[in-house]
Amino acid sequence: MRSISRRWTALVVAVALAGTVAGCVAAAATGAAGAIYATTRGSEALVNGSVEDITTRSRKVMADMDIAPVGEESHTTGDKHELKGSKGDLDVTIGMQRSDSLTTKVEVFARKNLAEWDKDFSRSVLERIVAER
Repeated sequence: MRSISRRWTALVVAVALAGTVAGCVAAAATGAAGAIYATTRGSEALVNGSVEDITTRSRKVMADMDIAPVGEESHTTGDKHELKGSKGDLDVTIGMQRSDSLTTKVEVFARKNLAEWDKDFSRSVLERIVAER
């Protein structure tokens, strides 16, 4: 009799834990897209949309923020794209890399010189890219 009771208890605990873990994973996946993180040189985020969509949004944000385009590169059949621009004394780089079919990892750097980065400006550019539709 004890064996059956232990099995039921183990089954109930396993089902409860599985539901909790699945819920946490779903919540984390939902919340992760659009969350902006500081890096050592700027900011990054997972943004909903393809690399092509995010590139279009980034170009619009660059124009809106008066960032003059100075270069553009595309790699690995469109899975990776980079826009470069300048604003005043800043060299701005927006890097986009396909994360999965629905999201793109976006990194923004605004370099003042070889050792100095404007993280606040990088974050403001990335916030505008995330918000752009």
